[in-house]
Amino acid sequence: MFPGRQFPPRRPRIRENVNEAIRAREVRAVFPDGTVEVMPTAAAIRKAQDMGLDLILVAPTAEPPVAKAMDWGQWQYEQKKKQQEAKKKQHVIQVKELKFRPNTDDHDYQFKK
Repeated sequence: MFPGRQFPPRRPRIRENVNEAIRAREVRAVFPDGTVEVMPTAAAIRKAQDMGLDLILVAPTAEPPVAKAMDWGQWQYEQKKKQQEAKKKQHVIQVKELKFRPNTDDHDYQFKK
């Protein structure tokens, strides 16, 4: 380490919108068996943990917020894949440059096009 050099302290990564980090009083909980219930957040977390899953807030702006019971690692993986697919679908148009000279014929132009 270099003397006199200060590094900011590392903060632990907080899992946003997962389990106890959900601040809403009530959530619309979606469970893997297809049931959808509006229930207090604590009860939804307890029910998800009984199934061995995490409660993840998927639509925080909805009224009441929508939370889904699923595995946190699986959800992260799916989000990463969605971002990669969106990045692939971005299409950058590349503009070709053509130089015309007095001797350029129509066939040469069609070939370069």
